[in-house]
Amino acid sequence: MTNTPDAASFRGAVDLSGLASRPAGQPTTTDAAPQQTLPGLIYDGTDQNFTQFIELSNTVPVIVDLWAEWCGPCKQLSPALERAVNDYAGRLVLVKVDVDANPQLAQAFQAQSIPTVVAIIGGRPAPLFVGAIPEQQVRDVFEQVLQIAEQNGVTGSVSVDEAAGAEGDEVASEPEPEPLPPHHQEAYDAIERGDLDGAIAEYRLAIAQNPADDLAVAGLAQVSLLKRLSTVDASQVRDAAASAPKDADAALAVADLDLSGGHVDDAFGRLLDLFATADPATRDLIRTRLVDYFEIVGVTDPRVIKARGRLASLLY
Repeated sequence: MTNTPDAASFRGAVDLSGLASRPAGQPTTTDAAPQQTLPGLIYDGTDQNFTQFIELSNTVPVIVDLWAEWCGPCKQLSPALERAVNDYAGRLVLVKVDVDANPQLAQAFQAQSIPTVVAIIGGRPAPLFVGAIPEQQVRDVFEQVLQIAEQNGVTGSVSVDEAAGAEGDEVASEPEPEPLPPHHQEAYDAIERGDLDGAIAEYRLAIAQNPADDLAVAGLAQVSLLKRLSTVDASQVRDAAASAPKDADAALAVADLDLSGGHVDDAFGRLLDLFATADPATRDLIRTRLVDYFEIVGVTDPRVIKARGRLASLLY
């Protein structure tokens, strides 16, 4: 676990000022455990709507999953979080926060790498763990969250009524997403089944039909990263890179691990440092991998712009 961010660090994204004044361990209420009716147990949290989840945490513990679309371990962890929260049948609520789309919340929770999972209990943030962990460990952590919540008087629950958000209740249901293009949907379905090769094939078909399909290009880069990570032994790869820092295969593998863990600058820096002294064939491998990384992180991301500039200076 990391240090708990103080309440002041949340200001500007959410308002914890009223809740933070309550001494730790003091119950929020002595009344019978409340129940709140909501349209679901899993929500998307944003810089704009997060205050309502802080308020909800006075009734039921709120689990916050800080993730990003390009993060491989996030895609492994999120389904486990969702299954576990659903199995607790209203004793927990899950809020998923895309750190790229919601920088205020990412800063507020001090998310140095992702996935990062935090609980909000009675308005107070409690960091739980960083990185993907097995589902049974997720459930063990949730048991501890419920024990801490009970000690702090947060013993309510949520009942689910899909129509609860129709009249503008406190936590509104998310709008239905737009349908995906056919090959994108097939790729997404393949990922859900664990068929990464099938997803790669679908994205390649989408690109063949429309080379300007930026979403397919990014999707192919993301799934290719997941495919590479699926066969990697992280400790062996890092040991190999440490013993042979000029080994291109080892450097590429470690860069994959860095990127999937949210250490974007480390991944870029490792490959750009190697690129500077590499032979032409190795340079081509590194450049191709970096271009994939740029698509995964987002071509407008400041880290990508900086790395792209350095790559251009090394090329020319």
